[in-house]
Amino acid sequence: MSVTEATRRLGIRTPIIQGPFGGGLSTFKLVATVSNAGGLGSFGAHVTPPDQIATLTREARAQTNQPFALNLWISDHDPGGLQLTQAEFDAVYRRFEPYFRELGVDKPERPQRYHQSYEAQIEALLEARPPVFSFVFGVPSPKIMAECKRRGIVTIGTATSIAEGRALDEAGVDLIVATGMEAGGHRVSFLGRAEDQLMGTFALTQIVAARVKAPVIAAGGIVDGRGVRAALALGAQAAQLGTAFLACEESGTTPEHRAILFSDQAQHTMLTRAFSGRLARGVRNRWTDEVAPTLRTIAPFPVQNWFMSRLRPAAVKAGRTDLVSLWAGQVAPNLKHRTAGALMDALIADLA
Repeated sequence: MSVTEATRRLGIRTPIIQGPFGGGLSTFKLVATVSNAGGLGSFGAHVTPPDQIATLTREARAQTNQPFALNLWISDHDPGGLQLTQAEFDAVYRRFEPYFRELGVDKPERPQRYHQSYEAQIEALLEARPPVFSFVFGVPSPKIMAECKRRGIVTIGTATSIAEGRALDEAGVDLIVATGMEAGGHRVSFLGRAEDQLMGTFALTQIVAARVKAPVIAAGGIVDGRGVRAALALGAQAAQLGTAFLACEESGTTPEHRAILFSDQAQHTMLTRAFSGRLARGVRNRWTDEVAPTLRTIAPFPVQNWFMSRLRPAAVKAGRTDLVSLWAGQVAPNLKHRTAGALMDALIADLA
């Protein structure tokens, strides 16, 4: 078994981190399966109300006595995405109205907020004291970093560029995820446009690892032991797998989403802002094709994401995959395992 500085800092037995999933795709069963097998299970909590983070942490602890991570988004809105006037709200709705009508969903009321407040969430997280705090879209303040160290919370930051890796290292982050453009889900850039931060995983891993003190975790384009070994050979001290765990029955994905991940359709992924307002990689479908021509006028995050979240329940209930996000990385065609237990067993055996 590979013992590295990353595994020592995290208190895990194998250099495998399960990527955190937001929007209801994370589950305690997945977290516990990964953590109990010796890796680091992760729960995407960025959509969790602050007053529920303590409960979430307790529930995770009830299913595993091993380390696990809670993940937050530091940047909780883009310019223009914090508040909308009624007129602005109505203008955005008009772009969505044909799809609301198609799915039989009533026009929603304008909310006070379109996303949870990171400031309130991080206070609740510090109080809950999960073993590991992982984060994307920025660097916590020096005060937050100091509180994490004082409370014994290990920190994991995420970089999509050399500059972001250095910024995280200078802030004293314990471990740094170098995430390449192959990865599924959001491009979590914070020091430039995500479209300009598209270095591949193995190039980024080598370059960042040579320039930071903190152990580096490679993410993007890794679904098996072969990929993990390659990451370790290039300077990483652990690997984070997202799509491979997203495809497992223990995740919060729908059966339809998982079926697509194991189909030829998974060969066709793309980067788009069409679902959330932020750049993300998923399987191409009707929504990406129809919204792509209007991307210059797309609503900012989290407004776009909020409207999509009002459509999603009806689409899922109808078994529709043409109007929902289908997050997937570029290496999805190589997926083999349908349960997290089988995936962890295969990874561990391959790294023995």
